[in-house]
Amino acid sequence: MTKPGLLPEGFHDRLPPFADVAAAVEARVLEAARLYGYERIDPPLAEYADELAARLKAGGLANAVRFVDPVGQATLAIRPDLTAQVARIAATRMGHHPRPVRLSYGGSVLKLRATQLAPARERRQLGVELIGLDSIAAAREVVAVAADALAAAGIADPSVDFTLPDLVDTLAAGALPVPAGQIDALRDRLDAKDAGGVAAIAPAYLPLIEAAGAFAPALERLRAFDTTGALASRLDGLRQIADSLGGRVAMTLDPTERHGFEYQSWLGFSLFAAGAARELGRGGTYVVVHPNGNEEPATGFTLYADALLAGDATVERRRLFLPHGTPDAEGTSLRAQGWVTVAALDPADTPQAQLATHCWVAGQAQAL
Repeated sequence: MTKPGLLPEGFHDRLPPFADVAAAVEARVLEAARLYGYERIDPPLAEYADELAARLKAGGLANAVRFVDPVGQATLAIRPDLTAQVARIAATRMGHHPRPVRLSYGGSVLKLRATQLAPARERRQLGVELIGLDSIAAAREVVAVAADALAAAGIADPSVDFTLPDLVDTLAAGALPVPAGQIDALRDRLDAKDAGGVAAIAPAYLPLIEAAGAFAPALERLRAFDTTGALASRLDGLRQIADSLGGRVAMTLDPTERHGFEYQSWLGFSLFAAGAARELGRGGTYVVVHPNGNEEPATGFTLYADALLAGDATVERRRLFLPHGTPDAEGTSLRAQGWVTVAALDPADTPQAQLATHCWVAGQAQAL
């Protein structure tokens, strides 16, 4: 028998005033997206498992909690990520909509297993997806929305770390051939920056380990490595995206980073804040699969609400206590001015009991 009030491992309550702060941050982030034309959708918490698995070219149902619906006897899945649901909506319910489709979302997801760095199994995600266009212009817009969203959330000193998720596949299929059976191992060794492991598989890829760091010099090292021009279009695109940010965020480049980018195609990026213990979100380009098998390009990003709030050491409360008997009209007027009012519902109530910061006395708001 569990102890009263305890929650399962990986779950937590958010209490006042932190839940109010979280809701306000979410509203500001989604408003930043709305101003770019991204309209909000609200998918269900669970749906058919095979449908979730089918909409992304890879990774749509990884780490999902599955169960059998006692009503319909079908296997359902609680969403482990909202992107697959956005892809499903864009490919089916909004399949007739002119492209590109701009959608935003905010909602909770459930992971089957957590990690040591991110121990929460239930997380709240916020994000945007631009479906139907694979171009530098689309990527520039999505990265710009991400930068504005971080600013709206109050993140100081944000940074973007770019990666090229299909880099090894592109090179292995052309300029620097690698046997098919060794590509996965090579990706893993590059991701781990294991020079010895890379040398044992494909020594020609060793310069990629050094082609990471501050964006401008890392990009130049990549250009020097790309003697055949196989990566030229990707590198030109990265430069255009970086230039469009106009110095609003710090930028780094790690071209072989793969962790967390299992379904991204040519572009991936992680979002950070100075001093943060973990990333604030991820984004990039990917492929949506339609019911008839047709594929459609998309670009988007997801922010993790808990990570956005991790830097909030203090939360400001501003509550005005209305003594018992205060006329309703005065409370209405004060709320219209932006005050949060807490009315005494019996004569014994006190400002301290109601966690008030101010008290309404003789027609004045007096700080306590």
